[in-house]
Amino acid sequence: MILRLPPACLEQTRFYLRAALPREGVGLWVGRAGRVVEFWPLPNVHPRPRERYEADPQALIEAVRRIEQRGLELLAIVHSHPSGPALPSEADRAQAYWRVPYVIFDMRTGDFRAFCLPQTEEVPVWLEG
Repeated sequence: MILRLPPACLEQTRFYLRAALPREGVGLWVGRAGRVVEFWPLPNVHPRPRERYEADPQALIEAVRRIEQRGLELLAIVHSHPSGPALPSEADRAQAYWRVPYVIFDMRTGDFRAFCLPQTEEVPVWLEG
């Protein structure tokens, strides 16, 4: 799988994740056939949001319903590491439930990488345009 990302979606994602600092931000990349068309932010309800993330379960269920209703696909789950790096933590691997790439942003550098978890296989992300 390859994720294709328009610059506008990348900027929306970065804007939201910066606004979430010093907490970890979380959201979804949705689209079709590997091409991201929208970033959907989700509330982080983890008790220690500066260290971990947990997407609000109700908001996630509602997002999945909207994705299906609009004929879109959940392409990736995005979250930030406020202190880096853009690599999956042990907690990230342990909580990986969805069979989509997990995209991690290092908020110190702005770098991001995508992985299939829990295996930690890297997924290419191509910036379009």
